[in-house]
Amino acid sequence: MGFKMSVCLWIYVLGYSVLALQYAEGNESVVEGRVDINGKSVIGLTDRDFICATLDWWPPEKCDYGTCSWDHASLLNLDLNNEIFLNAVKAFSPLKIRLGGTLQDKVIYDTEDNKQPCTSFVKNTSELFDFSQGCLPLKRWDALNNFFNKSGAFVIFGLNALNGRTVMPDGSRVGAWDTTNAKSFIEYTVQKNYKIYGWELGNELCGSGVGTRVVADQYSNDTTALRNIVQQIYKGENPKIISPGGFFDEDWFKQFLDKTPKIDAVTHHIYNLGAGVDEHLVEKILDPSYLDGEADTFSKLQNIIKTSGTSAGAWVGEAGGAYNSGHNLVSNSFVYSFWYLDQLGMSATYDTKTYCRQTLIGGNYGLLNTTTFVPNPDYYSALLWHRLMGRRVLSTSFSGTRKIRAYTHCAKDSNGVTLLLINLDNSTTVKVHPTFNNSSWQQDVHHSHHHHHHSHQHRTKTIRLPPKVHLKKIATREEYHLTAQDGNLHSRTMLLNGNPLTLDPSGKIPSLIPININSSEPITVAPYSIVFVHLPVVLPACRYIETITDGNERVQGFSAE
Repeated sequence: MGFKMSVCLWIYVLGYSVLALQYAEGNESVVEGRVDINGKSVIGLTDRDFICATLDWWPPEKCDYGTCSWDHASLLNLDLNNEIFLNAVKAFSPLKIRLGGTLQDKVIYDTEDNKQPCTSFVKNTSELFDFSQGCLPLKRWDALNNFFNKSGAFVIFGLNALNGRTVMPDGSRVGAWDTTNAKSFIEYTVQKNYKIYGWELGNELCGSGVGTRVVADQYSNDTTALRNIVQQIYKGENPKIISPGGFFDEDWFKQFLDKTPKIDAVTHHIYNLGAGVDEHLVEKILDPSYLDGEADTFSKLQNIIKTSGTSAGAWVGEAGGAYNSGHNLVSNSFVYSFWYLDQLGMSATYDTKTYCRQTLIGGNYGLLNTTTFVPNPDYYSALLWHRLMGRRVLSTSFSGTRKIRAYTHCAKDSNGVTLLLINLDNSTTVKVHPTFNNSSWQQDVHHSHHHHHHSHQHRTKTIRLPPKVHLKKIATREEYHLTAQDGNLHSRTMLLNGNPLTLDPSGKIPSLIPININSSEPITVAPYSIVFVHLPVVLPACRYIETITDGNERVQGFSAE
């Protein structure tokens, strides 16, 4: 008896201490939290078009763990006349699309120099990547470009970087890249006047490589060779030169960037959730400390870029979360937006310029359904990000619960800021109070002059603003609440402010309409929900005029003048 009673008491005491922080609503609880946004300086500057998605080469015979999830989503067989597909890409105006993936280093281009028959990939498990060499017919390249032109896409093409190399006993490749086929392909592309945003060299050949690898020194020479070819063929405005398109390896990337200063984007790939067959994907996605793990890579790459003197910006060139095609009803369902939007937010705080999601379509991790082309939840997450989050990234901290992820950018094409809040908790509603530089919205904030003398080494200046400018009282703000249909994390239907996001009968992408909320109310973030909030405050970091170029500007020394 005594034992039972002490347990009850102990639970009661524990329960009481929790109640001090929360009040119960049924079995759900509510906590108060505070998000503080530093509106004085910019910590990252993304490209204006940060959102990018990939198209891959995998044929229908590509299977993982006994399931075949690619259907006709290959660059070679995708239905380019599908109306939903066109509408989905057009909605971004522009969407960056990176063409590439594992088999890109086994593709030959059927240009005049090619003397072999132009045949498709054939399954052959004794070959590298389990497929024979494949070929891109020029007619198909024409059709793809017709689609990209109609849909307003910005195209990044991943070139075959294995041509001409010799295989070593340890599986690595040595020798210079044979540029012949790539050069004639680029020539054909320019002659046809197809606009290419960037040429990328190779897929996953850096570091220890996937399937095979090339050392940094050689890859640097090859990237420079690509740059020379592009400069020679393009008169005037050159597309971006992008490399190496593989997994981050600190020593390899450092060596590569020290030797390759003239490159526009340095691409790395992210599959931080592990294998698609993993049964614990959802647990990892809902675990804040697991999500934090990727920050180390972003931070190291940012430092290498800063110290190497390169003009390159960091890009995530391919990120599918879970490798080997993802996991059905996880990577194509609502729960994946927790991982995806957190990645977008986190990468931007480390000055990532562009983030390419694997895939636009294909596998289980497509933004679009592989067979019907109907958008999955992550498509709408990407579209909201694209429309609401501007280039400038602001430092944001959240206090109140570990289960809230918070990111802020200056708003895109409007005044104010857009705050992204992700609630990873299954039963706690969080009432969020925004503050700016630790001052609440209600007060008029003055910036003092006192910091001047010690802030010079950062080349920033604290500016005293006329009180009225800082926090213009605007009566309402716009909110976009995203939840899973029926509260099911595995649902492939996302609700926006309670309404399912579905295509209209003609296959048009729905309008994304916010609700208006009184500015004095806290932001209510329901359990397992995502909220984008447009806060109409005028912060110094968001005030100066934005230029629309996508240069790789450095953010050090930005000041709000």
